[in-house]
Amino acid sequence: MDSNQLHTIVTNAIKELEFDDCYVVEIVMSSNKFEVFLDSTDGVTFAKCRRISRMVEEHTDADPQIPEQYTLDVSSAGIGRPLKLVRQYIKNIGRDIAIKTIDGDKFLGVMLSANEDEVVLEVLKDPKSKKKVKETEKITIAMNNISQSKIKVRF
Repeated sequence: MDSNQLHTIVTNAIKELEFDDCYVVEIVMSSNKFEVFLDSTDGVTFAKCRRISRMVEEHTDADPQIPEQYTLDVSSAGIGRPLKLVRQYIKNIGRDIAIKTIDGDKFLGVMLSANEDEVVLEVLKDPKSKKKVKETEKITIAMNNISQSKIKVRF
């Protein structure tokens, strides 16, 4: 079994369980461990992960290509994992995000908008400024220039 086959099985399980708000973000496979990371517009709950996992196990247990001893982990993509899909960017509009570009530039700001082509951030013009009122600017980053992005949580 390859990651495309597992992706299809997970997607079918999501449809069959009528978890229309859920979608597959990433699948990581090794010889005896399969990790499925999900996201959702309404949040990925433990109960959803458990039900999807059980349905996927029905298919993987019957597959002769899969070793008898394997681990299947179905979980939320989580706040610390990089964003992979445009849906994730759109879901997180208004939140703080750290973006690293292919060119090596790094940006930290509030995501104002996102679409298939680009992300618009509001960033501090001079983060080290001593002024009480910080000046901001809007920057646009092409999606195809993003090498990594993560949502940042403020405490």
